[in-house]
Amino acid sequence: RVTRPQPVGTGFIIRSNGLIITNNHVIENLDIIKVQLSTELDKYYDAKVVGHDRRTDVALIKISASKPLPVAELGSSADMGVGEWVAAFGNPFGHTYTMTKGIISAKGRSIDELNRFPFLQTDASINPGNSGGPLVNTKGKVIGVNTAIDARAQGIGFAIPIDEVKGIIDQLINTGRVKRAFLGVGLMPYITPDAAQALNLPSMEGALVRDIEPGSPAQKAGLQEADGIVKFNSKDIKSPDELVRAVEDSPVGSKVSFEFIREGKIRKGSIALAERAEDRKQSRILEPPKQYAGQNAPYDLGFRITDNNAKSRTDFGLPKSTEGGAIVIEIASDSPALEAGLHVGDTILSVNRKPVANAKEVIVALKTGLNTLLVGRNQGRELIFLKTK
Repeated sequence: RVTRPQPVGTGFIIRSNGLIITNNHVIENLDIIKVQLSTELDKYYDAKVVGHDRRTDVALIKISASKPLPVAELGSSADMGVGEWVAAFGNPFGHTYTMTKGIISAKGRSIDELNRFPFLQTDASINPGNSGGPLVNTKGKVIGVNTAIDARAQGIGFAIPIDEVKGIIDQLINTGRVKRAFLGVGLMPYITPDAAQALNLPSMEGALVRDIEPGSPAQKAGLQEADGIVKFNSKDIKSPDELVRAVEDSPVGSKVSFEFIREGKIRKGSIALAERAEDRKQSRILEPPKQYAGQNAPYDLGFRITDNNAKSRTDFGLPKSTEGGAIVIEIASDSPALEAGLHVGDTILSVNRKPVANAKEVIVALKTGLNTLLVGRNQGRELIFLKTK
C-alpha cells in the first residue's frame, strides 16, 4: 500500500529485492512515498522511484528490506478470455487489503486519452485506492494492473494488460523512462466517403494526414497533408489508432519503411524515427524522498513536523512569504491527524489559538483532548480540529 496524507494506491512486488509495480498517477508529484506490506502492518518502508511513464500510467518503485520478499507471479493477459474469473486486490477508500471478484467483461478497450494500451475490462469492484493493484486469474497470477473506472456506471473497471507492462519494465529499470518514437503528423479521426473520393483513395482504410509538424521526422521523410498512410514498418494500417501504435512500438532511432497514397498512386518512403524533446524532459526519475529528522507530535496524534525554514520551504514548494511555524512532513496511517484532515506540507501557524514559531513550540502547545490548529495550505488557511484518542 502506497500512502501519502491518506491511502491512495496499491502496488505489488515483482522482484524479491523490493521492486514494486504501481500506477504513475499514484506516485506522481510526491516527495515522500511510504509502503506498508501485508505481512508487516506496523511498519512503513521508504520507497524511491525507479522509473515512471505518464503515457502508460505505469511506475516502478523500490523498497529496501532486510530479507528477500515474496513476489507476485506474472501471468499472460493474452491467454485470458472474456468470461474468465478474476480477482482484484487493493486498498479501496482506505479499506486495506481488500479482494473483490468478477470476470473479464471485455478485452481491447481503447481509451486513448488514458492509456496507449487497450485495457482489460472487468466487473470486479475497483474503486479509488485500487489503482496500481494486481488483477489476478484463478491461478493467482497477475494478468493486469488495475488503473481506472467508468464513474458513470457500476461494474466497469479497467486494467492494463500485464503483457504490455512486461514489455516496458526493463526500460524503466535501465533508464527510468520509456523511450517512445513519434512521427510528427496530425491525423484525421477517420476517412469519410467524400474524403476518399476527393483524394482518389481506393478505400476508407488507412490514416489520413491532416497536418505536418515542422522539423518532424514526417516532414523530413517527405510526407504531405492529405497523404493516406496505408502501411508502416511492414504492418497494414487500417485506422489512425493502428498507425499511432505502430509508431510507438518502433524503436527510437530506427529507420522504417512506409507506404502512402497520394493522388491515387501508392508511393513508398522511409523515415528515421526520433523521440520528442518534451518526452525526454517529462519522463524522468523522480527525486529521492526528502529526509528530515523532524519531531513526533505527542499523545499519539500521528504526525511529524520540522521547522519552517528556507530549505524546508524550498523542498515542499512553499512560497517564500510562508514563514514561521512548522511544516508537517509525515502523517501516520489510521491516525487522529489523518482523520482530522491534516496534510503533508501543511504549515502549522497556531495551536489552540496561540501562534507558534517553530516545531518545538507546536509540541509544547499540543494537549490531550481537542486541539485547534490553524494551518497554511495552498496559499490559504484552514482550521483543523485534532482530537487525541
